[in-house]
Amino acid sequence: MTDPAVSAEEAEAAVRTLIRWAGDNPEREGLLETPARVTRSYKELFAGYEADPRAYLEKTFEEVGGYDELVVLKDIRFVSFCEHHMLPVVGRAHVAYLPTDRVVGISKLARVVQGFAKRLQIQEKMTSDIAKAIQDVLRPQGVGVVIEAEHSCMTLRGVNVPGASLSTSCLLGVLRDDPRTREEFLRLVR
Repeated sequence: MTDPAVSAEEAEAAVRTLIRWAGDNPEREGLLETPARVTRSYKELFAGYEADPRAYLEKTFEEVGGYDELVVLKDIRFVSFCEHHMLPVVGRAHVAYLPTDRVVGISKLARVVQGFAKRLQIQEKMTSDIAKAIQDVLRPQGVGVVIEAEHSCMTLRGVNVPGASLSTSCLLGVLRDDPRTREEFLRLVR
């Protein structure tokens, strides 16, 4: 997750500097443990750097009983962080694939979303990364990913538009090329 040259103590010192920069005293009773709390929370919030989300997709099941329809997991809640402002991006991902001859446990789809979400990034890249990982590892006939999220960098500051959300999608294979399959996916995630 972090450059080995950066210690927990250095990270905590940076937080103390930010507290001073914001206008408060990091030695104040209520803030004494804040630097350690922030670094621990960042370790959890950015855990996506410590794992390869593609690895979650490696265990598959071939006993599908002839199933050849879309597999759709909706409303996967996530928290990510805008790489430009380091503010939260809170949203939902909808993930689908059309299997060829194997399926993956549905919790693994959620883990892939979480693995990519727990990084600094832009939503467009996260959407594409999730879809490409599923396509590359499972090799299905197609993949669809739709993400809807509210960006704190836009709703809490800057243009300050609470409630605005961004929708992104990445469609691969038959979910992009076959209008009927694409429409079925989009209808299921609405």
